[in-house]
Order: sequence, then C-alpha cells, then structure tokens
Amino acid sequence: MGQDELKEFLDSKADQYNHPAFIETDPIQIPHGFSKREDIEIAAFLTATIAWGNRTSIIGNARKMMDLMGDAPYDFVVSHSEHDLASLDSFVHRTFNGVDFQAFIKGLRHVYETAGGPEALLAAHQTADSLQPSLHAFRKVFLEKADSARTAKHVSDPMKNSAAKRLNMFLRWMVRRDAKGVDFGLWTHIPMSVLSCPLDVHSGNVARKLGLLSRSQNDGKALFELDQNLRRLDPYDPVKYDFALFGLGAFEKF
Repeated sequence: MGQDELKEFLDSKADQYNHPAFIETDPIQIPHGFSKREDIEIAAFLTATIAWGNRTSIIGNARKMMDLMGDAPYDFVVSHSEHDLASLDSFVHRTFNGVDFQAFIKGLRHVYETAGGPEALLAAHQTADSLQPSLHAFRKVFLEKADSARTAKHVSDPMKNSAAKRLNMFLRWMVRRDAKGVDFGLWTHIPMSVLSCPLDVHSGNVARKLGLLSRSQNDGKALFELDQNLRRLDPYDPVKYDFALFGLGAFEKF
C-alpha cells in the first residue's frame, strides 16, 4: 500500500488500541494505580523493567513489587533502610531477582538525589532527534550505586546497538500525551517527536510486513530505521503507532 493508505490504516489502528480499555490488560495499569508524579514514574520504571514474558505474569509480579514497597514507591526509594531492602530478597521475575530489585532501588535514589530525578537526567542529554544518548547517560548514573554487576544486564544500553525496548516503553508512558488517558504525559521537558518505538517481536514483525522495517534483527539499527519511517507518518507523535503495531501483532496476529 502507498504511504497515504498506510498512514490511514495505522492511524485507525492506533486510535483503536490507544483507548482506556487497553489499560485493563496492559502492564501500564500498575502506574495507573498511583496519583503522585514520583510514585507513577517509579512504578512505571520498575514495571517496564520486568515487562518481558507473559503479560499476566508481568502484571502480577509488578503488583508484588508495589506491595513490597508498601504501595509508596517514592517514599520507599528515598527513605529505605538496609532492613527495608532485605524485605525484597524474595522477589523474582524470570531472571530479575531480589538482588536486582535492591540495586534498582539504590539506583533510583541516586538518580533523585544527584540529578533531580529521571526526567531531569534524561532531558539534559537529549539531542535534537534522539533520546538514545539520554538513555545511555541515565544508565551510567543509575548503575553507579548498583552493588551487583549482574544488575547491569537489566538496563539496556542503546550505545551498544540495543533497541532498549523496555526503556523506550517507559519513556512513551512518561512523555507521550493526548486526550485518551493511556499514556501519562507527565514529563514536559522532552518532546514526543524524539521518542522511539518500543521495538519487540510483535511490533517488529508487523513493521516488516508493512514495509516499515527491512532489518531482520530487533536491534538499535532496526530501531533507527523504524523511527525514521514512523516520523515520516507523524513527525509530532510517531510512537502513537506503537499501539497499532503491537495491537496488530499481539491481538490480531497480523
């Protein structure tokens, strides 16, 4: 199909899935359980971190994370004691375990104390057309307080050709804003135009079938290619098409 036809098709699918009903079956429901800005961004970051595998399992384990923090993520992050951290020992989601959870809490506190929070840190390193250098800088600061070398594998580095799917999903949740109420749009110092699509098996396969992606691997080079093509369809809000690509792949088996 031609570009105009493709845009019309993807716009309709994005509108179909970018709907409050989407929240009911998606991990984004976890941060939607909070109203305080910092609680939302911490819940979103931790939920996105474990967002691989079965969606029901992701949601259940993300909810356990919130329970272990007393349903007060920000207070837990900035005020935790060593005893509090020990209560996280039992957590496990696939290869992400209690040691990683503890390291993430320490990393988040370090980001809030030294950089003013994740938005300030990421915004300080963005370029005119990409947030991938920002994610690299965020990763460096975040891991400065990690006690475990194993934790680093749970924070992707775009500068090493990673598509950084979970980090880019977190950014979509925080930055993207519209009237639909799915994404939060809490962060105003980062434009939606520089967001990158969370590239996974669903969005990648659909993008290839639609001619939006030619590279076979779901890596950083593929993400760059997909970003360029989605920005041609909508320069202002390119990642709205994540709803279309994911919905077509996960729900319609396109």
